[in-house]
Amino acid sequence: MTPKYKSGFKVQLLLLLALFTLQATAQNLTKEFPKSFTVTVTNPLQEERQDVMVFLKADELKKTALAFNPKAFVVLDGKTEIASQYNSRKDDHEGLVVVLDKLEAGKSKKLTVRYNEKGEKPRTYTKRTQAELSHKVGGEFQNRKYINGEEFVNVDSLRVPDEVTDHSFFIRYEGPGWESDKVGYRFYLDWRNGTDVFGKTTKDMVLQNVGQDGYDSYHHLQDWGLDVLKVGKSLGVGTLAMFDAGKANRVEKTDSMISVIRENGNLYSSIVTDYYGWKVAGHVLDVNSRLNIHAGSRLTQHLVSLKGGIPQNLSTGVIKDKKAKLYTNKGSQGQWGYIASYGKQSLNGAGDNLGIAVIFRPQDFQEFTEDENSHIVKLTPAGGKLEYYFLAAWELEPEGITTEEEFLKYLDKTTRELASPVQVKIAKR
Repeated sequence: MTPKYKSGFKVQLLLLLALFTLQATAQNLTKEFPKSFTVTVTNPLQEERQDVMVFLKADELKKTALAFNPKAFVVLDGKTEIASQYNSRKDDHEGLVVVLDKLEAGKSKKLTVRYNEKGEKPRTYTKRTQAELSHKVGGEFQNRKYINGEEFVNVDSLRVPDEVTDHSFFIRYEGPGWESDKVGYRFYLDWRNGTDVFGKTTKDMVLQNVGQDGYDSYHHLQDWGLDVLKVGKSLGVGTLAMFDAGKANRVEKTDSMISVIRENGNLYSSIVTDYYGWKVAGHVLDVNSRLNIHAGSRLTQHLVSLKGGIPQNLSTGVIKDKKAKLYTNKGSQGQWGYIASYGKQSLNGAGDNLGIAVIFRPQDFQEFTEDENSHIVKLTPAGGKLEYYFLAAWELEPEGITTEEEFLKYLDKTTRELASPVQVKIAKR
């Protein structure tokens, strides 16, 4: 044999072994998960989409597969198993989550969901999102500061103690945090209730390490990144407020607050916070806030629900920064609107670029305005409910956006995708 022939033979052998392994794996999955149904996902846009979240609501699953077992299933793209997650909390977000790497322009993709109606066979996938809430234990409050506390402990929920204020040294990085493999966020779980950004230099999950090596060490560049946004008295990015008397009033004066880590999954994470007795502009409101993020995305979805009345507006926006340029778009039938800024507004101190934005439904838009600290969009809470998204794009993140032109293209593509969501159809097999 010549060396060339040997090389070709080895390649053929490796291909045959790979095919045999794939077929054996498929047969094993069929035996392990004997029942199945198919899901067709269609991209209505004539442009490719990346990191596409597909959500199958629990009610729809039960209609299709009465014996579907959320503890024993796999999702296949052809013969390849792909990562999936089941949200088991009993609410509107219960169901199956898949994130597709890409979906071609105007094309459909057929997925197969295989399951075993008995038993529990959990699957392990790479963790690409996270949500957490951590506070100290074993100490006590003195003059609204938490002293003599032991190490931070992660909790699923927290009724915020009445003594908590800014810089109480009780909650790690001062509130709940959530992240994807793109970016991290937090909000201050105290009277400020402002949203901040953790810029990441890695796709790994990092929040579990933030604030462990010094209370505010995250204000300086670490191996994973840093807090890149100055919030202060502003709306930061996407902070909920109401515009009244010439300014954006954050959710400041409340009777109590309870925050819950609703999902902390590999593909999708969520935080729900209830604010009781928000006193603002003559109203006393109860606010339910849900923040959702999925793998591969910079976007946080913010779902807001009110009780106690419907105000003339709910508002949000982005911080004013002289080093950043403002962009606004009211939206249209084929595109959601946005208020955004881009420029050298990162707190890294190295002159790197940071883009931040809030994206909203055109039908909810009232007007763009401003106050001393923030660029603001006023929105209409139809029926006491509101949905909007916010995002941050830091130049130094892996595969980051580095120019104004790239950021605006990204915004335009994202707002078109929100206006034309993927279509999902479940069929029995």
